[in-house]
Amino acid sequence: MLLLDEPFGALDAKVREELRAWLRRLHDEVHVTTVLVTHDQAEALDVADRIAVLHKGRIEQVGSPTDVYDAPANAFVMSFLGAVSTLNGSLVRPHDIRVGRTPNMAVAAADGTAGSTGVLRAVVDRVVVLGFEVRVELTSAATGGAFTAQITRGDAEALALREGDTVYVRATRVPPIAGGVSGVDDAGVERVKVTST
Repeated sequence: MLLLDEPFGALDAKVREELRAWLRRLHDEVHVTTVLVTHDQAEALDVADRIAVLHKGRIEQVGSPTDVYDAPANAFVMSFLGAVSTLNGSLVRPHDIRVGRTPNMAVAAADGTAGSTGVLRAVVDRVVVLGFEVRVELTSAATGGAFTAQITRGDAEALALREGDTVYVRATRVPPIAGGVSGVDDAGVERVKVTST
């Protein structure tokens, strides 16, 4: 058994990424049981066959990276594995929020869509270019609650977003959360990002 506790925490991003790939290859070649303790979501999702999310010494969920990310057991698991925004009372990933200039934006038709979340009018507070993607910080016109959308650079350029612009947003996917989410509204937005310590 190989036990690793935050092995890449003090390294720069490029080296961490290379070492994650190396560790995954090593694991596949040697077939040794490996327990990797990390607070880095990308590291966990990239390296693991199975993820156990712990909170206050209790296991909240165990599953494949896809299962844990796409069907979190509760709000804690969802927020632990990445950024979360609240939109129309539902927890959504910022990259699952569509931004448009008109309220009649197309609705996705596949399972896991957000048909019940509707379209929300919002004001652009800030546009942050992060390389190939863009973080759009928004405020709900209905509630005054802040939330974040993550869109492609191409979409951002096509929309020509500026601070103060009025836009319309909708969730394209709302992950199922066991037991639902209570006491969450647009004003109670959580922006949780896991970082290495």
